[in-house]
Amino acid sequence: MNVTLRVWRQPSTDAPGEFVTYEVRDVSPDASFLEMLDYLNQQLIARGEEPIAFDSDCREGICGTCGIMIDGIPHGPQRGTATCQLHMRKFPDGATITLEPWRAAAFPVLRDLVVDRSALDRIIQAGGYVSVNTGNAQDANNVPVPKPAADVAMDAAACIGCAACVAACPNSAANLFTAAKLAHLNLLPQGQPERYLRTVAMVETMEDYFGSCTNHGECETACPKSISIDFIAWMNRDYLKALFKNPARLGQRPA
Repeated sequence: MNVTLRVWRQPSTDAPGEFVTYEVRDVSPDASFLEMLDYLNQQLIARGEEPIAFDSDCREGICGTCGIMIDGIPHGPQRGTATCQLHMRKFPDGATITLEPWRAAAFPVLRDLVVDRSALDRIIQAGGYVSVNTGNAQDANNVPVPKPAADVAMDAAACIGCAACVAACPNSAANLFTAAKLAHLNLLPQGQPERYLRTVAMVETMEDYFGSCTNHGECETACPKSISIDFIAWMNRDYLKALFKNPARLGQRPA
């Protein structure tokens, strides 16, 4: 099959960018989208041109680094699928496909389709962990975990941190990402000692970098793991509980 690509090319964060058109011919319908980009890059290198920079690692929909806006949709037209799992057969022969990096103020473009997503790392650094020193690892059966709680926590832990939710949101909000990272800890017994401190720290760090959630629901639609926006409601409830457990924090932000 043959496709026409309109690719955003930008040499650096401070340099202006533009769309450049490429013709890609004789691509197998069974090739993955990233394999198609590899094929194009081989042709560009053979012609002495700069290859297109894009993030790619596991190619199994696990690591979350492969995010690209494809025709204005994070990860492309197939729901519940990361870019690296998308195949060319999802596009008609002769299609014109537009490729852009994630569009969010918190994600400056580093080069072409690669953005700096370290703002998400700062949310995790603010409290996305269990720091209580428990000594040696306990036997699994020593801490009973209700099956429903374990199942929901596992659903939240499916988040791969790709930031499709931010790219899809009209406000560039990171609420689904933050809520998922909170839920997989806050729902389990091991996460209870620091539950409310963790929630306040991560939510307020999120608000420093990202926009506000106004319940458009685009985040759930774009998520390659189909994580539910119900987690955002749970995060908001935990945040309010945390503030009222420490009234001195209500209406204040850390210095």
